[in-house]
Amino acid sequence: MEEESADAAKPDHLKPASKGKKGCFRRVCSFFSMAAHILAISFVSYMIYLAWPFSSLFSWHPVLMSIAFALLMTEAILFFSPDSNLVPKATRKMKVTYHWITNTTAVLCALAGLAIIVVNKERYGKPHFTSWHGLCGICTVVYTCLQATAGSTLLYPKLTAGLAKPADLKLYHATSGLVLFTLACTTLTLGLFTNWFWSTAHGTAWYFCIATVAWLSLVIMNQVTQAYLPKSLKKPSQQY
Repeated sequence: MEEESADAAKPDHLKPASKGKKGCFRRVCSFFSMAAHILAISFVSYMIYLAWPFSSLFSWHPVLMSIAFALLMTEAILFFSPDSNLVPKATRKMKVTYHWITNTTAVLCALAGLAIIVVNKERYGKPHFTSWHGLCGICTVVYTCLQATAGSTLLYPKLTAGLAKPADLKLYHATSGLVLFTLACTTLTLGLFTNWFWSTAHGTAWYFCIATVAWLSLVIMNQVTQAYLPKSLKKPSQQY
C-alpha cells in the first residue's frame, strides 16, 4: 500500500513505464478484439452475398460453415475476452452459458454444412474429401464435435471428479479449443482457393477475406495465450 501511494504521488514522468506499456497493450488488444466482431460479421455477410439467391444446394455450404466457424465460434470465445466482449457486465457463469449455447449452434451449423456438401457430391457422383479443403474440413467438423462433447463435461464437475483439477481441465479445454480454431481458420483459408470462391468473388475481396481469417486467428490466439500461458508456466503450488 505504501508503494502504491508513493507511485501515485510521483509526477507522471517519474511513474514506472511498465504500467503505461500495459495500458497501451490493453488498448491495442481492445481495438483488435472489437474489430474482430465487425470483421466476422462482414465475412459472413459477404459469403451470403456471394451465395444469394441460394439457387443451388451447394450455395448453403460456404454460408453455414462461415457462420459456424468465422462468426459463432469466434464470438463464443470472445465472450471471455477481457478486452472486448458483447456482454461486459455478465458474470462468469452467464458467459459460460452463452459460450456453450453459441458453440452448440456452431456445431449444428457445421453438421448441416457437412451434410449439404456430402449430399451435393452424391447427387453429381463426385468423390468425397479429395482436396486439402475437404480433408481439413472433415477433420475440423469431427474435432468440433469431440471438443463440444468434452467441453460439456465441464458443466457437470461430478463427471470429471478425480480425473484432474477443474482449473487444469479448463486449461486443457482452452488449449484444445485454440488448436481447433486454428484448424478451422486453416479450412476457411483453403476454402478461399476453391473454384466456387474464385468464380464468384469480386476484385480485392479475396485479400479482405484472407486478412479477416488471419485477424480472427491472431485475436483468439492472443486471448487464449494471455489468459492461460502465464498460469501454465507457474509451479504447481502457485497455479490458479
